[in-house]
Amino acid sequence: MKIRKITALILCVLLAAGAAGGAAEGITLHTVSCFAGDDSAAGVYVEILNRYESETGNTVRDNSSTSDEAWKSSVLNDFAAGNEPDILFFFAAGADSVPLLSRVVPLDEINSTYPWLRLKENEALREADGKIYAVPVRGYWEGLYVHTDLFEQYGAPLPTDWASLLEAIRIFRENGITPIAVSFSDIPHYLAEMAILACAGKEEQQLRPRSLAEVPESWMEAMRVIRELMEAGAFAENAAATYESASTRQFLAKEAAMQFDGSWMASSIPPDLMDTVAVLPMPLRNGEGTSECYLGGVSMGFYLTRRAWNSGRRDAAVQLLAELTSTDSLQRLGNIQLSGKLQASAERMREGRTMVSPLQDAMNRNARETWLLECIPAVAAGNMTAEECWEKVMALSPFGE
Repeated sequence: MKIRKITALILCVLLAAGAAGGAAEGITLHTVSCFAGDDSAAGVYVEILNRYESETGNTVRDNSSTSDEAWKSSVLNDFAAGNEPDILFFFAAGADSVPLLSRVVPLDEINSTYPWLRLKENEALREADGKIYAVPVRGYWEGLYVHTDLFEQYGAPLPTDWASLLEAIRIFRENGITPIAVSFSDIPHYLAEMAILACAGKEEQQLRPRSLAEVPESWMEAMRVIRELMEAGAFAENAAATYESASTRQFLAKEAAMQFDGSWMASSIPPDLMDTVAVLPMPLRNGEGTSECYLGGVSMGFYLTRRAWNSGRRDAAVQLLAELTSTDSLQRLGNIQLSGKLQASAERMREGRTMVSPLQDAMNRNARETWLLECIPAVAAGNMTAEECWEKVMALSPFGE
């Protein structure tokens, strides 16, 4: 801790003397992130901001919120309106980041002006223009969370293939337990992606078709799988009206036996449940066992905006970026503490499997929102066919012309 304080002091001196427009007391910075809600790093993030304020005399106005489509849209709308924050934690190296690139500063430019920062450039976040704009915080994976003690209590088989998944759904439904917690209104993402993984191998999952004719049959089947699960009683009756925060609470309260989600949900699981919760790979709809792939990657990082860079707030913003991306901060923000059965199962899920990036990350905003928020609920309800779903999505050129 003493070393960190000395480093911060040196940085303060360098920033005050180094570049034009030195940081002065009384500067107000605006930040946005998704370190909020049940994210275990939310408190760490606030602590870093508070420490920065205490050490500099500056003020940070933070507007962080749990990541969902509404949050993504609000961030992108603010950028489009010229109302972006000074520092942003957001998605990188995907369709979501493209609208930001002209309004954020590449890391090599920051490092050139402030060489002592040595901001790390991660190749996984290199954009199509060849530059890296974001400092990554944590990698992620996605899988099928299960309450193993509920499976034992009701004699349900763990979902290690499609037949056992359907049998578990039947048993839990008959015993008044929601088989799979999900919200179709705001976060159907994980169900949609895992349905693709249940039907498509690596090559087809990573296809980026330019027309409806190029959409693989496995993607069509994945949409039919969602309808099949709905008809099997896999989801709560209010799944179309509830929110992801509520469905997660349902899972954590053991009112639901399973949930598709990412590694970030692990930060919401109390330590005493980590010995009874496991995360499993996706069962294959056809064939035996589970998928040879798992979803994961490095998708988000801290950005410094041009709005801050071209203002008298530059030094203050760079200093805050340095605090947020210090070795200590990155470890604490990115460290999801797992233990017991959950930790062991997460390691087994990834071991020997190929990591693939989620399909939605490659889609443009309109196509992604149409697929997830319009088509998936309609397909699940039986109001839209798989073919109609992909016809609607592909009409929006999700992967470019």
